[in-house]
Amino acid sequence: MMTETIKTTAELIREERAWNVAQARHSVEMEGLSVTPAGLQDAQEYIDGHIDSDELVARARARYGLDKQS
Repeated sequence: MMTETIKTTAELIREERAWNVAQARHSVEMEGLSVTPAGLQDAQEYIDGHIDSDELVARARARYGLDKQS
């Protein structure tokens, strides 16, 4: 007998976020770069649903000074 597993919306969103992070990390690594521990921590907070994608990007931009006016 086949047992069907039904996932919640939250589980599906978490899986999609994890997949997106894995793809982004792979892309970075293919360019010969790496993700910092702080970046990995931010990515995990995004996967876990503690922050949204806008906050994830804002943190990365702030970390590298990309939002400063010249």
